[in-house]
Amino acid sequence: MSRKILVMAHTGRREAKDAARESCQQLHEAGLVPVISRSDLEALQEDSEPLAPVEVIEEDVSLREIELVMVLGGDGSILRAAELVRSVDTPLLGVNLGHVGFLAESERSDLAQSVEAIVDGRYTVEQRMALDITVWQDQKKVLHTWALNEASVEKGNREKMIEVVIEVDRRPLSTFGCDGVVLATPTGSTAYAFSAGGPVVWPEVEALLMVPLSAHALFARPLVISPNSMMAVEVLTRTDARGVLWCDGRRTTDLPPGSRIEAVRSPKAVNLARMHRTPFSERLVKKFELPTSGWRGPVPPQEALLARTTALPTVRAAEPPATTDELPKSTVGHEMPHDPDADPVETRDETAEAD
Repeated sequence: MSRKILVMAHTGRREAKDAARESCQQLHEAGLVPVISRSDLEALQEDSEPLAPVEVIEEDVSLREIELVMVLGGDGSILRAAELVRSVDTPLLGVNLGHVGFLAESERSDLAQSVEAIVDGRYTVEQRMALDITVWQDQKKVLHTWALNEASVEKGNREKMIEVVIEVDRRPLSTFGCDGVVLATPTGSTAYAFSAGGPVVWPEVEALLMVPLSAHALFARPLVISPNSMMAVEVLTRTDARGVLWCDGRRTTDLPPGSRIEAVRSPKAVNLARMHRTPFSERLVKKFELPTSGWRGPVPPQEALLARTTALPTVRAAEPPATTDELPKSTVGHEMPHDPDADPVETRDETAEAD
């Protein structure tokens, strides 16, 4: 049976459409079957440019037959693909055509090499934690969904803050007015939670994040919570301000006063394909273009005993002047000379005071 690769592209961009054509052609020439969606096929046919033979997902091929999804676009496109394959365990490999593209594995310039790695099977699968989200209203479950990056509770009206209570493991922590609260995974720590001032969490760290948005409170710090805990946000009824829930910026529902949002670790992870075992710290530096000039690296083992604390040269003080005559004069600690022409200094007449 031929290997089938689903190619998903942000067809609203010319660059993505060109990349999709190149990928399909290279996959076809290598003996693999490129698969695309009906909407992507129609968008590519609008340009009247040649396209390799392809099959259409859910028409010619089912999702369970797909070996891997190749996503051409930014993080938003990868989140859309994750939503599509949520019911199966198909891994996603992203080629960044956006801005930061933290979820993507490679850049546009490496497109041909990425396809070669897929053809040769030179990739590993990394599991990323997801959130399981439940919304309650009037003690009734009104929504059950999920999120890879975050579930954000936000104010519904620009002119009004929402009043909330935040909770961990069914114990309230604090109440305040705010623009919202972000409930995030380590993967989402570099997305919305990062913009709100939350910590950057390495993907392999098992933890949950709760980050208040512009909270009017003394205690409104980002929280890092056990992956086995439950986070919750309740929209208070002390005002009529309504909220809105966004999951990965794609799925939304209204939150009237009294709504309760619960988030726990999802039993089902999201699979990301990786071609390179690049350390996360290196990805941070590259994606955010962080300055690292001056870094000298660790001390080699053979030199570790000679430089126990630092590999930098010792800075020594300058030699003192040869003679004391060159030193500047100072009156500190010395008696001041008497100037008879100076104005007399008022002093207390201790004898008069004694009388």
